[in-house]
Amino acid sequence: MDLQLQGKNVLITGGSKGIGKSIAAAFLSEGANVSIVGRSREFLEKANEELGGNVSLFQADLTKSEEREKLIQTFMEEKGTIDILINNAGGSNGGKAAETDLDLFYEAMELNYFSAVHLSKIVIPHMKKSKSGSIINITSIFGRESGGKVTYNNTKAALISFTKALADEVISDGIRVNSIAPGSILHDTGNWKRRLEADPVGIQKFVQDEIPAGRFGTPEEIANVSVFLASDKASWIVGASINVDGGQSRMNF
Repeated sequence: MDLQLQGKNVLITGGSKGIGKSIAAAFLSEGANVSIVGRSREFLEKANEELGGNVSLFQADLTKSEEREKLIQTFMEEKGTIDILINNAGGSNGGKAAETDLDLFYEAMELNYFSAVHLSKIVIPHMKKSKSGSIINITSIFGRESGGKVTYNNTKAALISFTKALADEVISDGIRVNSIAPGSILHDTGNWKRRLEADPVGIQKFVQDEIPAGRFGTPEEIANVSVFLASDKASWIVGASINVDGGQSRMNF
């Protein structure tokens, strides 16, 4: 299927590894102009090499508002337009709610939630000028139900809610906002890889008990949904949160 993404300017946060890097690869395969954002120059350059040297690199700490503003300013100066924003940057911290320092809640919100909110707000005026655009927030099934660490769940739930609110505001301007809610995804730099290595029997039992498909998901499976959702083939999908989880979620909707 030709998704007609050739020449589109795509910005992917957290794009130097894991799901973000796979999303970058998928957009490259569709002929898009891909830019990735990460904190580490080393990881950015390594990702660029693995992606064939065809991506633009932007180093930024997205927990800082001034760096988010500088990122979009620099991107627009270099690229002129922005067609697709993928808010993928995120992480997990803390433990049980009563045992997690309040500072960690703030830290999680800044990275997982406010970075996406702020970047979306900054790019919307540019997308409005073009009367088109797609913003995709990478959330989690644990933003829709219990599971995982409380700081992570809180931020992803908030981001799903923000996605719907913003989507309804900007669709009349030709901008579509949606989110993808992955289940448990296995990749070399992720938590599941470390947990699998530390406790292979326990994690295999988790997979057997909790994932009807009987395996972890792959970053490529998230990336495939991303390119479709960003394309005009998904023109009537607005404000949705799409589970990509092999049946792992327990919700009926």
